[in-house]
Amino acid sequence: MSAPATLYVGFLVAAPLAILIAYSFWTQTYVTLDKTLTLQNYRDALADPLVRHLLLRSIMIAGAVTAVTVATAYPIAYFIAMKANKKTIWLLLITIPFWSSYLLRVFAWKLILGFNGVMNSALLWMGLIDEPLTFLLYNEFAVVLTLAHAWAPFAILPIYVSLQKIDPSLLEAATDLGNSKFQAFRRVTLPLTIPGIIAACLIIFIPTVGDYVTPSLVGGSDGKMIANLIQVQFGAANNWPLGATLSLMAMLSVGFVAIVLVITGTALGKRIR
Repeated sequence: MSAPATLYVGFLVAAPLAILIAYSFWTQTYVTLDKTLTLQNYRDALADPLVRHLLLRSIMIAGAVTAVTVATAYPIAYFIAMKANKKTIWLLLITIPFWSSYLLRVFAWKLILGFNGVMNSALLWMGLIDEPLTFLLYNEFAVVLTLAHAWAPFAILPIYVSLQKIDPSLLEAATDLGNSKFQAFRRVTLPLTIPGIIAACLIIFIPTVGDYVTPSLVGGSDGKMIANLIQVQFGAANNWPLGATLSLMAMLSVGFVAIVLVITGTALGKRIR
């Protein structure tokens, strides 16, 4: 009975990955594809300082997006799970951004942060600045802010689920044993929600490393990421083998960071307890 699902996953995941790996060992001179196995693409990618710089920047931006999103999502999820009366309405409000296109949301931030955008116009109207701020758009800050807003629901929902699973009697027992509300949160609530936090971090970090739409629209030259270079290789440069190599390097880097994140989060949860 599992055969259809296995074939489906194999066709959509394993087969494209195998093709990507095969391409990474080939070479191409724009129109001619040489299928002779070689490591030249990996040598060129590792020796290129631009590749190293963009890959490091991508990991740092994704890490910043993850930290900002989870830090802001936890209080919201805690309020909905522990304090709110009409949880369904709050959860519905969280999912409202998904009713619009992802591109529309990115363009909305571009209008907000632009030179003559909403934020600059508001600050000028209030007299807080004399001229529009130029650092709000086309940099890493704009990319982090836009991605943090776009992925916020994906952080709120896993944390909310982990908070919902906490038995209220555990918090009552902690209070009966003389713990303050903060101590009960630190010793009971926070450790029990570590799995939800780790899940939220992975859900956000992994796809944001490979995002190329947001950096293209709001990042400018200072906000480009490794995915933009990959897109160029598969598009204008027409160098699919090098694009496949960069994709695999990004996947391996993300996998390594994700493993470290899971191990660190698990150890931190045990230490908090």
